[in-house]
Amino acid sequence: MAVLAALLRSGARSRSPLLRRLVQEIRYVERSYVSKPTLKDVMVAGGMESMSNVPYVMNRGSTPYGGVKLEDLIVKDGLTDVYNKIHMGSCAENTAKKLNIARNEQDAYAINSYTRSKAAWEAGKFGNEVIPVTVTVKGQPDVVVKEDEEYKRVDFSKVPKLKTVFQKENGTVTAANASTLNDGAAALVLMTADAAKRLNVTPLARIVAFADAAVEPIDFPIAPVYAASMVLKDVGLKKEDIAMWEVNEAFSLVVLANIKMLEIDPQKVNINGGAVSLGHPIGMSGARIVGHLTHALKQGEYGLASICNGGGGASAMLIQKL
Repeated sequence: MAVLAALLRSGARSRSPLLRRLVQEIRYVERSYVSKPTLKDVMVAGGMESMSNVPYVMNRGSTPYGGVKLEDLIVKDGLTDVYNKIHMGSCAENTAKKLNIARNEQDAYAINSYTRSKAAWEAGKFGNEVIPVTVTVKGQPDVVVKEDEEYKRVDFSKVPKLKTVFQKENGTVTAANASTLNDGAAALVLMTADAAKRLNVTPLARIVAFADAAVEPIDFPIAPVYAASMVLKDVGLKKEDIAMWEVNEAFSLVVLANIKMLEIDPQKVNINGGAVSLGHPIGMSGARIVGHLTHALKQGEYGLASICNGGGGASAMLIQKL
C-alpha cells in the first residue's frame, strides 16, 4: 500500500477540478495501491491508523530566514475541510447551527456513549471482536491490552463545564462530545458464497447492499444520511426493518444529526457506544463498525453501518446476520 502524505483530506477528490465542480452529485472511491489489484473471491478488507505517530512535515527546500514552519498532518490531511480551510469541528458547528442541535444535547449524547461502552465492556460484548495486544516496555513487565481504556477516563461532572474548542461564542463542540485521537486497526474477511461453500466456512453475516454519497465538504456530518437512505431504497427496506444502526461518532453532533434527519429510534443507534467513547482512528473506524454489527446482531437481523469518509463523502453498508 502506498502512503500519501500532505495531499489534504481525501486527496483525489480535493485535487480534482471535475470532482470539485460536481461535489454534490459525485459518488467516489479512492484507493492507493503499490501493485495492480486483482479480482478475488476471498479478500481481507480493513483499515489501520496510528494517530499518535502521525508526523509533522515541512516543505522541501523551505528554510527561510527566521526558522521553518512545521505542519501537523493529523490536522492537514485528516481533519481539515480543504475548501473552506476550517477544521472538521468547525464544520460540525455549522451543522449544529443549521439543525438547531444544542450543546447540552451533544453533551448528553457523549455521556450516553460512555455509559453504553462501559456497560458493553463489562458485559463482555466486545470479547469476540477484540484481539489482545502485548506491549513490551523496557525494564518493565509486558502489558497485555485487552480492552479500551477510554471509558474509564471520563469525569461526567466536567463535561458541561468544558470550553468549546472551535467556536468561542455560542459554540457547541467540546473535547468531551467529540471523538478522541487514537491508534487502532480492524479487518474483516470477505468472500463469495461459492468460496464459503468450497472452503467449508460458516459466514457470520452477508452483505446485502452498500452505497456511497457525497455532499458539500462543510456538510460532512449529514453525508451518511444520504448513503444510508440510498441503501434502504435500493433493497426496498424501511428504517423500521433495521435492528441496529452504527453511525460513526466523529462528533456527537454527527449521530444526532443523522438520527434527526433519518427519524430513527435513538435506542437502536450505537447501542454499545461509539467513537466518542471507543475512539476514532480515522482509517480504521469503518471496518470497526461493520465488524461490530456482525457480532452484535442476532440471527436474521439487519444492521446498517454508515460513516463519513472525508471531503463530504460517506459510505453505508447493510448486512444481515446469518
